Amino acid sequence: MEYVLGVDIGTGSVKAVAVNLQCNSFADNQVYYSYSSPKPGYHEQDPELIWQALRDCIKGVVEKIGNPPLAVSLSSAMHSLIPVDEACTPLAPMITWADSRSSGIAKRLRATTAGMAIYKATGTPLHAMSPLCKIIWIKENDPELFNSTYKFISIKEHIWHNLFSEFELDQSGASCTGLFDIGRLNWLDDALQLAGITPGSLSKVVPTDHVKNYSGTELNFLSQNTPFIIGASDGCLANLGSMADKPGIAAITIGTSGAVRVASSKQLPNAQAMTFSYILDKQTFICGGPINNGGIALQWWLKSISPNPTNLDYDHLFQQIATIPAGSDGLLFLPYLTGERAPIWDSEACGNFFGVKLQHTHAHFSRAVLEGICYALKDVLDAVQENSAPITQINVSGGIVKSDLWVQTLADITGKKLVIVQSGDASAIGAAFMALKSIGMIKEYPITNSAGLRTFEPDAANTAIHIKNFSIYRQLYSDLKETMHRIYESGN
Repeated sequence: MEYVLGVDIGTGSVKAVAVNLQCNSFADNQVYYSYSSPKPGYHEQDPELIWQALRDCIKGVVEKIGNPPLAVSLSSAMHSLIPVDEACTPLAPMITWADSRSSGIAKRLRATTAGMAIYKATGTPLHAMSPLCKIIWIKENDPELFNSTYKFISIKEHIWHNLFSEFELDQSGASCTGLFDIGRLNWLDDALQLAGITPGSLSKVVPTDHVKNYSGTELNFLSQNTPFIIGASDGCLANLGSMADKPGIAAITIGTSGAVRVASSKQLPNAQAMTFSYILDKQTFICGGPINNGGIALQWWLKSISPNPTNLDYDHLFQQIATIPAGSDGLLFLPYLTGERAPIWDSEACGNFFGVKLQHTHAHFSRAVLEGICYALKDVLDAVQENSAPITQINVSGGIVKSDLWVQTLADITGKKLVIVQSGDASAIGAAFMALKSIGMIKEYPITNSAGLRTFEPDAANTAIHIKNFSIYRQLYSDLKETMHRIYESGN
């Protein structure tokens, strides 16, 4: 069978999805790895373990199918940083997007006109996730490591160097570093000066459809000279895999965290909400905002009932939630358990239940947690819609698609039609679509035909309830912000 392979290098695993020439996925494989947190706020990984996982993942799906792919395309989690020497040997563990050690630097930059000018030029929010902030942190806190680093790279670049012995980075990955001018398509001098580096400290930037033929021996389960497409970031490719790469269709992905993204022919800056504008390809920006607390908030709540939750526990939780009316009888939940990114960008925010009364049962709290996650996504969606084309449809992917109740709740809260486009990994599928186009197997990316897909229309009565609750939800953060910061300071 002829097929291409989309490979998504995530924070917790590598996933490979096989897609045939009709753009249908039919086989996949996944290999997991862990992270370490040696100090509070640190989130690190071993790049070599991720490289091994990528090899094992590709090999596993090839063995499952029985023949090698026509091409391989790469998707990757954003914002990772690895200081390496000239041989691309890591000089320290990889710092992931979830690492918050540079949150003070980000906060400092957000208060300056120079910092906000960098945000507008790069499209990358000023946050601890940003490689810009990570490099500044290393410069200020570990000058020996900073001075001995040959290049600062991402996990995608590390893997690409293992494959081809070249330091190259796709424009999509560059556009989420906080160091790349997305209008002029080159490294931004002002950001480089702030970080204390030069263009030579970073990789050569290439288009997302950049192709190289693999002639090495380590991946001996592939055909000789298999084309590798450098691909794009996982968020941009999730839009492509969700068939939400056209204006008017948004994509919402919920996994551990979550994100709202729309396609646009131009960047869509929003200084107050600090939404991002990342590059998908030569014609398309993917704009939106990420939230920290998606499935992780629901998992946290479920662990209060069952220390080691199983699928049956999740099923029971959603059955329990279904017994409570929309709006949780006035109980609200701010889901900022791990701080929050868009639209408040506050690492010191915390979670909060509000409106608790004697009538509220455990089931009410469960629904409030679910609704709180959806309110956080609506908060980002509203910020994106301030500058985007009108959004008429949302394509959803990730863990949310396993629960009809969750999808319907999100439809009710956003007031939009939701469509489940792909049940598989949208980022890996998007990478596969990019492979098909890059090697000439398709001329255009596939578009949504919602007639043959599962759709969820908002319930007008429930939406009316959520409009009232959401206005209170929005007010709560501004009312509690100062108190949240005082609690954060007392606990650190």
